[in-house]
Amino acid sequence: MDILIFLAIGGIAGWLAGTLMKGNGFGLLGNIVVGVIGAVFGGFVFGLLGLSAGGLIGSIITATVGAVLLLFIVGSIKKRA
Repeated sequence: MDILIFLAIGGIAGWLAGTLMKGNGFGLLGNIVVGVIGAVFGGFVFGLLGLSAGGLIGSIITATVGAVLLLFIVGSIKKRA
């Protein structure tokens, strides 16, 4: 059950990040991948900053922030290449 919740949070976070950064999402699978990687990255960044967000909403916020940062970094690298 936990994996389904994790994937749902990843999908929501990926969709939100795609909407904020590009104006649209990446499809269901793309949103989940971006959101799950963003959740890990966001948790790492929040830990470095000494921040924590608990609960379902906190998890979505952490994952979304991480996914937005991930998309920003990837976009910056693509522009330079």
